[in-house]
Amino acid sequence: MRQLIIVGVVILGLGGFVLLQGANFTTRRNVLRVGDVKITADEQQTIPPWVGGAAMVMGVSLIVAGMRKRA
Repeated sequence: MRQLIIVGVVILGLGGFVLLQGANFTTRRNVLRVGDVKITADEQQTIPPWVGGAAMVMGVSLIVAGMRKRA
């Protein structure tokens, strides 16, 4: 019960961060490989704001579920 509330608060905070600040992550992929020579490219991906909003809704849902089980 208490774990649901804690996880909900963490997910709510991460969702709020993504929604307000935006978040990026970098992926690395191999472009060309010839023998021992390898060429890679780094691509920067942006997490869309709707993912942050969905995470906030899920966090609130977990908090509410944790409160109901506790009562």
